[in-house]
Amino acid sequence: MKHHPLFIFLAGLLCACQPASEIDPHIHPAADMVLRNGTVISVDAQRSQYQGLAIKEGKILALGTNEEISQYIGANTQVIELDGRTAIPGLIEGHGHFLSLGRAQQILDLTQAQSFGDIVSQVAVAADSAEPGQWIFGRGWHQDKWQPEDIDTVEGVPTNKFINQVAPDNPVYLVHASGHAAFANDAALRAAGVTGATDDPMGGTIVRDAQGQATGLLRENAQKLVEDSIAEYMALQTPAQRQQSLHEQVELAGQLALAHGITSFHDAGVGFDEIDFLHDLEKANQLPIRLYVMVRSTTNEELAQRLSDYYMPYEDNDFLTVRSIKRQIDGALGAHGAWLLEPYADLPDNSGLVLESVADIEASAEIALANGFQVNTHAIGTRANRETLDLYERIWQNSEKTGPDLRWRIEHAQHVHPLDIPRFAELGVIAAIQGVHCTSDGPWINTRLGSPRTEITSYRWRDLLDAGVRINNGTDAPVEAIDPFASIAASVTRIMASGKAFYPQQAMTRFEALHSYTLGNAYSAFEEDVKGSLEVGKLADIAILSDNPLTVADEQLPKIQVDYTLIGGRIVFRRANTG
Repeated sequence: MKHHPLFIFLAGLLCACQPASEIDPHIHPAADMVLRNGTVISVDAQRSQYQGLAIKEGKILALGTNEEISQYIGANTQVIELDGRTAIPGLIEGHGHFLSLGRAQQILDLTQAQSFGDIVSQVAVAADSAEPGQWIFGRGWHQDKWQPEDIDTVEGVPTNKFINQVAPDNPVYLVHASGHAAFANDAALRAAGVTGATDDPMGGTIVRDAQGQATGLLRENAQKLVEDSIAEYMALQTPAQRQQSLHEQVELAGQLALAHGITSFHDAGVGFDEIDFLHDLEKANQLPIRLYVMVRSTTNEELAQRLSDYYMPYEDNDFLTVRSIKRQIDGALGAHGAWLLEPYADLPDNSGLVLESVADIEASAEIALANGFQVNTHAIGTRANRETLDLYERIWQNSEKTGPDLRWRIEHAQHVHPLDIPRFAELGVIAAIQGVHCTSDGPWINTRLGSPRTEITSYRWRDLLDAGVRINNGTDAPVEAIDPFASIAASVTRIMASGKAFYPQQAMTRFEALHSYTLGNAYSAFEEDVKGSLEVGKLADIAILSDNPLTVADEQLPKIQVDYTLIGGRIVFRRANTG
């Protein structure tokens, strides 16, 4: 069954069809579309480059010189003149949260806040137009990116005093940029029944002041205390309102992805109900991009009962694939939730949080193995990565399968002990990294780990690649902006906002970075035979760029523009004023 995205924009206006050529259709069948007069980077095993390519029935028909490709132009062939631009395989977001990306466009955007005062101002404006009792949501704040202010803090974060003042009658819930902490005002804490006397949940922390009162900061699993109340509030919506919101999230996320040349998206954790919703959209030809979805179940009992019914391997021109599960062993370094082999430098009585027990994840992995599902485990800290490698190895020792057969992944793999780097390669575990996290987090990682430990454990991509480890790449959107070229630039230069490079000896080459975002991501989803490179017979998922990512100057790499995005040979995005 063929599937077509929603966002097909004005394809007939883009390029005029060419006059019929004198071609023999048996030797050179007329293409539906031809791209020529540019640079086509295949990303195949030979690192081939061409001047153009031809597309027929949604797949690559031919690649070659301008003269060779012009032989495929017929009376109805649409021709895009690249005019020196560069065509690459459609980019694949290797780890993100698709519906959350759309949701982030519906609430307060806190990513640009330069201070806590900026956050308070945004909440105040929202509260002015909100009805009493109406929740106010936001996402994207990061305390390590704020300018210093003369206000009291607890563990580096202000209390909710000022949020209470500007929104006394509205529960406020603001999620950290990492998604691994949140900030709630007193109204939200009251709605959830959280007080200074409430016990910390397993794998979570209610941060308290010197008097034992909750400050509003909730780390990791403590967020669920308030999120249960939010779920009750959202349940007051009618089914029609819920559906409208979900459809809007899909539309908003799809538009952002396509504008950045992203044609496929690895969704890192979706519940069964959301998969049902996405499956309905796929059947109605209403998914804007191709999704590779990881199942996120609440219990192993539910996983065992339902997983087999959701096995959806790739089919021809598919827009929804489900054949993996997602688990989470620890939290994020910024929220002191990453599980470390040694304590934090700035919190010496804390080595991080275990969000989901090793035994529980191991049981999930056994269920996944029995049902032919890939296992993708979030692990950020050094101990989290080691424990995940250990449990994978234990399971495989009792299985006839090997790591390369199963392609199990560690999501993030940010801080890895040097002794564990070769184990990734030996076991065949994929490191699913996000290049932009390195340059985004780099300015403050030393405060958490200290310089010596940071240097030998953090974002060790060069060592991983040299050891033979397969890497895929992404942004973790909406944790970071869904900008592949910011992530590719970070992978190559490791230059932070300060202009300094974060341990540049661990950088990738240009081709390695591009490969990680295309064929590397396709491999990690078992889809390298159909996407990830521009080769005859593969899907015509293509991004046409303003500049060549293999040759443009370092400082221009994050500024590359996407002029066109094609999915299955159809133009689904065109940048304004693009010729």
